[in-house]
Amino acid sequence: MKNTALTKTHESLGAKMVPFAGYLMPVSYEGVNIEHETVRNAVGVFDVSHMGEFLVEGPDALTLIQKVTSNDASKLTIGKAQYSYIPNESGGIVDDLIVYRIKDELYLLVVNASNIQKDWDHISKYNKAIGAKIRNISEDYSLLAIQGPKAIEAMQSLASTDLSEIKFYNFVVSDFAGIDHVIISATGYTGSGGFEIYCKNEEVKQIWDKVLEAGAEFGIKPIGLAARDTLRLEMGYCLYGNDIDENTSPFEAGLGWITKFSKDFVNSEALAKEKEHPPKQKLIAFGLEERGIPRQGYDIVDGNGKKIGVVTSGTMSPSLNKGIGMGYVPSVFAEPGSKIHIQIRKNSVRATVVKLPFYKVK
Repeated sequence: MKNTALTKTHESLGAKMVPFAGYLMPVSYEGVNIEHETVRNAVGVFDVSHMGEFLVEGPDALTLIQKVTSNDASKLTIGKAQYSYIPNESGGIVDDLIVYRIKDELYLLVVNASNIQKDWDHISKYNKAIGAKIRNISEDYSLLAIQGPKAIEAMQSLASTDLSEIKFYNFVVSDFAGIDHVIISATGYTGSGGFEIYCKNEEVKQIWDKVLEAGAEFGIKPIGLAARDTLRLEMGYCLYGNDIDENTSPFEAGLGWITKFSKDFVNSEALAKEKEHPPKQKLIAFGLEERGIPRQGYDIVDGNGKKIGVVTSGTMSPSLNKGIGMGYVPSVFAEPGSKIHIQIRKNSVRATVVKLPFYKVK
């Protein structure tokens, strides 16, 4: 079990630590509801240093990225980031990721913790014919997510850059909390605004301490992975391993918007043919109409009790105070307003298909 550079810090703060994606990670400090509301209403800081980072460099860097990712990375200018996925050869998804253009011939790929080795092997396989310089720097870098509507105000004293000028999915390489050459990225997995900070492992403790100090008057708290999950689910953001995986069609998952056929990429020919036909099933979002908590793996059934799908993610929404979830169902049941049921143990609980996000930013 690996540790992040802040593991001892989390333990000293009383965090409940659990194994996650090969790392010992803080799942909660005070409790998921308190931490969730802190991010929705003020500002919280997450240690998400278990995420993976690959550098892709050289004149063939873009060629490799275009080959192995679904989105069109040629549209990226320096200082911009892009959500994308890595398609496999059989119509599924190796991983979803964010691509950053740092310099003309330097890109950063940020991948999911549980997929670091798999992604590296897949990208390396295609790089044999391309020859870009790739480096796995996952073990050397830390990542903090400072999220919430007060993030800009709370963190401005730590940066010489005007944080309010960094637009969504843009970033700067600048000083932060007394450390030079930090990536300050206006990205996140919560839907409440804020930043993600990439720095070296030996720098993260200083940044963590100064973030908590600067944010104290704004009500900042450390936040665990449990609240990260409820926050992302309220926005309808996919979680790899739950909502998308090696067998998931990107069109059924609603990822057609980041599948660009203006270029050739892995399995693009087959995906282009698939796009011509309406998907037989779709990833839907639903809200319960009765008391209950939907969980991953629960059956989705129709009005007659016939199984039509499976819940891929589900929780009790702290913001909405009701059960919410996502799952795949035949397309005929996928329209917002459609009535379905979730089989929670022996109870068939009424639910309605809704349009995402569940939580509307105030």
